[in-house]
Amino acid sequence: MKKHIDTLSSFLVGLIFGIGLILAGMTNPAKVIGFLDITGTWDPSLAFVMGGAILVAIVAFRFAKKRTTNFLGGAMRMPTSDMINKRLVIGSLLFGAGWGMAGFCPGPAITSIGTGNPKAVIFVIAMIAGMAIFELADRFLHQPRKAATQ
Repeated sequence: MKKHIDTLSSFLVGLIFGIGLILAGMTNPAKVIGFLDITGTWDPSLAFVMGGAILVAIVAFRFAKKRTTNFLGGAMRMPTSDMINKRLVIGSLLFGAGWGMAGFCPGPAITSIGTGNPKAVIFVIAMIAGMAIFELADRFLHQPRKAATQ
């Protein structure tokens, strides 16, 4: 029964999040690119969306840090690292470049698939392929090396 409640609550939270992305205009690549184009015809409306999200997150994290379990009784897992390293900076730059070129980031792209946007489908396929390539490369680069002479 608990698994069904977890699944249903996850679905409802995702649905509400997706509806919020649609209402905010985050699923419209032209609007997103207009927001990112600060030297052209800049559309500042998404700054209010981001500002609202940041305010909600600040309050939510303050409460979450004081808890040991989530609202459904599961373990509360909070990020523990605050280290800024080369991987984080490079990943952030790649994320920003992709967002600026496509007008999508992961959440709005997945939401846009539900609206039938073919560009979102292509973006999500490319995103999944990129994630798979990263995982394979990461495993290859960090696997223990066998000694050349045994």
